[in-house]
Amino acid sequence: MSIEEKDIREAWETVKNIEGEVGKAIIGQKEVIRQVIMGLLSGGHILLEGAPGLGKTQLVKTLSKVLDLSFSRIQFTPDLMPADVIGTNIMVKDEEGHNKFEFHNGPVFSHLVLADEINRATPKTQSALLEAMQEATVTAFKTSYKLPSPFMVMATQNPIEMEGTYPLPEAQLDRFLFKIDVKFPNLSELKDIVTLTTSSVEADVKKAADGEKILAIREIAKAIPIAQPVLTYALKAVMYTHPENVDSPDIAKKYIRFGASPRAAQSIVNSARVRALLEGRYNVSFDDIQYVAYPALRHRIFMNYEGIAEGMDVDVLIKEILHMAEEQI
Repeated sequence: MSIEEKDIREAWETVKNIEGEVGKAIIGQKEVIRQVIMGLLSGGHILLEGAPGLGKTQLVKTLSKVLDLSFSRIQFTPDLMPADVIGTNIMVKDEEGHNKFEFHNGPVFSHLVLADEINRATPKTQSALLEAMQEATVTAFKTSYKLPSPFMVMATQNPIEMEGTYPLPEAQLDRFLFKIDVKFPNLSELKDIVTLTTSSVEADVKKAADGEKILAIREIAKAIPIAQPVLTYALKAVMYTHPENVDSPDIAKKYIRFGASPRAAQSIVNSARVRALLEGRYNVSFDDIQYVAYPALRHRIFMNYEGIAEGMDVDVLIKEILHMAEEQI
């Protein structure tokens, strides 16, 4: 697909409108809003980590309203079963009065799915999302069902309450395009939040796009070129997360147990194309790679015991890795 100037301009204007409408209801989380939209336009899934009450649920609900997409919320608990997520067969009577089984869709059959406190559920239930996230299909009772498109899972986990949680396995973490840290608002933002949510006036959020428009922008983003030096920069950043790599920085060799998978490189390149589009540019820059590398890598780098004991910040590691990769271009 070839792209023209008007395609870039129209896509940029559409995304700006989406950000503006979502920003009416979500105060002070501009980067979170942008990265969530980038995830949707990249065809990926988002892992949000932050304390309760920071507007994560409201963000997904508002985004579904702005895009006129279906939305469902799944509260993950230890007693949640896979059938509660994907659906199950229910016995019904046909027109002749005979009993038959009919599949009833679970909440995963929505465009935007909020998996709230995903690390509260057992690994068996967590794995029910794996196929949906990777293949956009659900298999139940030997039958496959296609999920709506666009489809995105936004999962939340609480970094504070660790008792009674089941850490997400590496395979499932790797299914997420981004891990986004949701920060506490500053004083000015907190004032605006309280003013908005404690008054009788609700945010006037309007539709800014639809599913077809999102899919069209995805295709435009895929056509944005990436120069070989920029691509090499992205690939080296992923390679340098592996401590066994002789060229990796010393800090990576000291603190990392194992690094990012090839899927991380795909995530960086795909989302960097979207970021270039959001900036109104026709090609991917080094700055795009740097911007997306943090959310794309922070959940794919696993610390060793020394890194955990010293409380090493994964973002510090990523910064050093990017610096080393830039020097080697």
